[in-house]
Amino acid sequence: MSSSSSGTRVTVLPHPERCPGGTSFDAPAGMTLVDALLQHGVAIEHDCGKVGACATCHVYLRDGAGHLAPADDDEREQLADAWAPQAASRLSCRVTLAGPALVVELPRHA
Repeated sequence: MSSSSSGTRVTVLPHPERCPGGTSFDAPAGMTLVDALLQHGVAIEHDCGKVGACATCHVYLRDGAGHLAPADDDEREQLADAWAPQAASRLSCRVTLAGPALVVELPRHA
């Protein structure tokens, strides 16, 4: 359960369809969150090709967001179209991993 200074321990909370048991994995700093999720078998949509032009890769960052760069104006604009946005909402394609740990929750669409 340790992480090195060059990587981030990503914990994904359980989601009934996309990640039923939840998961944890180490990913290198500098990788985007969407790429880390996809590489570790978490089924997350990314309709715009991971360029931040849609809100399908929307996630909630439940812990560890303080180590990340904040959302810019373009990301905040796209998040306005996300399903059930919250203060913890981010586009996973715009999150560059940094810091020792990050806890992610996938939105549960009604």
